[in-house]
Amino acid sequence: MAGSQFTLAALATTAVSGLVVTGTRTLGSAASGDYESAVLRDADGTETAIRRPRNQRAEARQSADLVAIRALSAGIRTRLPFGVAEYRGQAPIGSTRAIVTTYLPGSHPTLKALVERPELATSVGRAVAAIHQLPTSFVTDAGLPSLTPFEVLRSAVSVMDRAVATKLVPAALKERWEGAARDQQLWQFTPTVVHGSLGTGTILVEGDAVSGVIDWGELRLGDPAKDLAWVLAGRKDAFDTVLSAYEANGGGRDRQLAQRARVHHELETAQWLLHGVQAKSTEVVDDAVAMMHRLVDAVQTPSAAPLQSVSPETMEIGEVEQLLSSTERRHG
Repeated sequence: MAGSQFTLAALATTAVSGLVVTGTRTLGSAASGDYESAVLRDADGTETAIRRPRNQRAEARQSADLVAIRALSAGIRTRLPFGVAEYRGQAPIGSTRAIVTTYLPGSHPTLKALVERPELATSVGRAVAAIHQLPTSFVTDAGLPSLTPFEVLRSAVSVMDRAVATKLVPAALKERWEGAARDQQLWQFTPTVVHGSLGTGTILVEGDAVSGVIDWGELRLGDPAKDLAWVLAGRKDAFDTVLSAYEANGGGRDRQLAQRARVHHELETAQWLLHGVQAKSTEVVDDAVAMMHRLVDAVQTPSAAPLQSVSPETMEIGEVEQLLSSTERRHG
């Protein structure tokens, strides 16, 4: 353990000119995970983080995150009410590289905490709104992805279509999801800057305030509802508090935002199923199927929220079939 930290400390001094490390400690779980990482303290007490990927998946994620945080310029960061790690340097090690950034303090919140601490839920809504109000130009200038509403819909339909093809999706969910896909009005939104993978694992809090956001590798222009979907895994009152704070802080006037967030949230079960099928994991597949059956029970209660917009303007069935066909060709 200590040897690994000393190796990372030595790499950091190579990566950052003039860095003098006076202490080290683990960052997260050093025994497992995709990274070897450590927090380093220098002579004036400043803390720095260093991460070395353990596999190709982690290396790809780290590279994407690096592109994103370098695109988040000092001017962009002044618009955010929380911290974002800053790139400090890198050093090669074996066939990969270790990346050094500033260290962001804080702990990851739980979904339960959003219910028990409305001030924290309000801070989350304010943080998400700030991301979505960033100027779109810096994302396009950095060459990061820019998705249209149709491309977001096509991606959702692809997940639905491939999950249904496994013949493991309950009929009630198939009908519900396909109804959402046909609802043209539901998918009319203005693409905004989105983090792309927000959740309890990417948000840092201190007290009842969001102090930092990490893992920016999915930064892009896309559907703002995607950044709110994760909150739906908790209680409805927490989602309502987050959404109210989001809207109160300029988070747009998208009337279908909550419904689309539900679509994205429900499709996470389909994505989990597809992951299990691809990995040939019976345990994951069984877990995903159980989740979908629990979801069926939940959405069939009288108080369940619909996925469709209030006054849907539906596509013709031929348009949907054409969309599904084009998606199959793309992913075939």
